Amino acid sequence: MNLVRLLPVILSFGLLAAHFSRANIFPLVIISLAIPLLLFIRKAWVARSMQFLLVLGAAEWIRSMFGYIEVRKSIGEDWGRLAIILVTVAVLTAMAGLVFRGKSLKRRYKL
Repeated sequence: MNLVRLLPVILSFGLLAAHFSRANIFPLVIISLAIPLLLFIRKAWVARSMQFLLVLGAAEWIRSMFGYIEVRKSIGEDWGRLAIILVTVAVLTAMAGLVFRGKSLKRRYKL
């Protein structure tokens, strides 16, 4: 059942891996895919590290959004929908860290 609770975390890192793959940054693709493997370690530092990395991931989505908006503006295309989508992805990535506030995961990671 904890696997279901951890799905937002796993999916967030999967999306980050896809994002880095699109940008041809393959070391970060591998890191993004490997990070969820830490979830097998039942220590408090794992949960805190995941939360920190998810906030960094959200910051990456926002940083990328500004770059993509500049590209869209320079070629005269609409960028509003892009901004809405990427802000939503950033918020959901950051919120994925909240799963560690639940009773079951607090117990699992000794928080």
